[in-house]
Amino acid sequence: MKIGICNDHAGVEYKFRLIKYLKGKGFEVVNFGTDSVESCDYADFAHPLARAVENGEVDKGIAICGTGNGMAITLNKHCGIRAGLAWNTAVARLVKGHNDANILVMPARFVSYRMAVGMVREWLNAGFEGGRHARRIEKIPVR
Repeated sequence: MKIGICNDHAGVEYKFRLIKYLKGKGFEVVNFGTDSVESCDYADFAHPLARAVENGEVDKGIAICGTGNGMAITLNKHCGIRAGLAWNTAVARLVKGHNDANILVMPARFVSYRMAVGMVREWLNAGFEGGRHARRIEKIPVR
């Protein structure tokens, strides 16, 4: 499986550590984020990740910024993207199980790295539950 990962300046450290973690688990990882801690704009990295997921260049995505909100808002402007913001493992599991999130978004300034790894693991291992959740996703307009 190929996973795209993007970040702004707040997510640099976690991104590098997560890339190493994911590669160690056998995933191919494509880096769409900045490699610098210099202030930058999250949208410059969110859009390329979203396009890669939309086009099937990567299977799933992970996005990291300070609060996660900027990334989530930007990513969810793209057709076919369901970016879910998580702050603990239970929410990470549910954004996949209930919302079929194809991008996991994490707030680097509000979660530990250990929690970030746990969220990635839960999200990757969770399956979409379908049923009433599928009906709800079908009601999300696609441009």
